[in-house]
Amino acid sequence: MSISLSSKTRYIDGHSDLAPYLLSRQLTQLLGACCPDASAPVFVCIGTDLVTGDSLGPMVGSVLRCSPDFPYTVYGTLSRPVHAVNLSDTMAEIASRHPGSPVIAIDASLGTKKHLHYITIAPGALSPGAGVNKFLGTVGDISITGIINISGEYAHMILQSTRPSTVMNMAQCIAKGILLACCQMS
Repeated sequence: MSISLSSKTRYIDGHSDLAPYLLSRQLTQLLGACCPDASAPVFVCIGTDLVTGDSLGPMVGSVLRCSPDFPYTVYGTLSRPVHAVNLSDTMAEIASRHPGSPVIAIDASLGTKKHLHYITIAPGALSPGAGVNKFLGTVGDISITGIINISGEYAHMILQSTRPSTVMNMAQCIAKGILLACCQMS
């Protein structure tokens, strides 16, 4: 559960049929602008499989990892999630194994009713755990979030009561957008 730190955040309606294409275009532009000469991007899909509302990242990671056409490294899947307990170790491993590679961080977030079911993409890092008042540092050169529910006083309960279909639909949309962008980059 995260908060994006950039003021250049773009909001994409996750219910729109155009959402994957809009996400793809934004990701391609951000990779070109942020990291024109960098190594292949690394995708860090943050969240846990133990809480429905926080499983967006691992769902996206699982879809990407299972795609035969996806040529990039993915950290964080349903079977091997990246979460609060192992996030710093994972980031240290990425720094060691993929120096100079741009990191694309993907996480679920809570937001306003107006932005419910929107996907955000922004240059810069996101802050995992911020939605539940935890500070785990910042992650990513580019951040993608899915606003899966409305923020409120009882964030943990909101995450646990989020419909799995909401999270799955958004994860599929985000993964499709990333796959489309990767086809353009290859």
